[in-house]
Amino acid sequence: MNAISSRQQDILMLARAQGRVSVEDLSGRFDVSPQTIRKDLNDLCIRRLMSRVHGGAVVASGVENLAYEARRVMAQGAKRAIAEAAASIVPNRASLFINIGTTTEEVARALGSHEDLLVITNNLNVATELYRHPTIELIMAGGPVRHADGAVIGSSAVDFVRQFRVDYAVIGASAIEEDGTLLDFDYREVQVARAIIDNARQVILVADRSKLERSAPVRIGAMNEIDTFVTDAVSSPLLREVCARDQVELIEVGGAEDEVF
Repeated sequence: MNAISSRQQDILMLARAQGRVSVEDLSGRFDVSPQTIRKDLNDLCIRRLMSRVHGGAVVASGVENLAYEARRVMAQGAKRAIAEAAASIVPNRASLFINIGTTTEEVARALGSHEDLLVITNNLNVATELYRHPTIELIMAGGPVRHADGAVIGSSAVDFVRQFRVDYAVIGASAIEEDGTLLDFDYREVQVARAIIDNARQVILVADRSKLERSAPVRIGAMNEIDTFVTDAVSSPLLREVCARDQVELIEVGGAEDEVF
């Protein structure tokens, strides 16, 4: 196998900084044809340095998540649409957990017009978004704060969550396998997510379709523990069958990119 070219090294650096790269943007940046960029991305995917997504690629990592700011800018349009759909499920005067994730943060923004909500979170970014709203009562979990993304994790956060029994949980996942297994990167974060799932009457999973193209090492749970899965698109027939079998309401908001390579 030939060595990685300087352009491919630059593509990798961009992907690590931004989370995702697209064929169109790279073609313009390097002044080469889309076909050349597709070959570069295919080469990087063969080496397992990147993973294919529609229209481009993301850094391949099965043991470490992408940087928070990179995740925040990935699939922004899809995340906003997912968030609006998820927020519409939650009625006024409801209680809910919101856990860690850039998509769950978008849900928090979309809940800003709701009234008389009780929101319990271990996400500093969610708290920053919601504390100003006079009709939303906010309760913040205590414990160690992860510097990378403002997540409150660990046993104290787990114990805190277990004090409540709420109407809804809004959760994310770093990766979703075709058999419905939900995965994440940090076992301490997963412990909090498990407590959230176990103490909510209805669980809403929010995740864009890139999570179906990734891997992570720690098991959160399975699709049969989810009541509603809100995403932009599900391309896997097997995952659709799993949702139907487990009676998971599947909501697809669309907005997916059409280009593939």
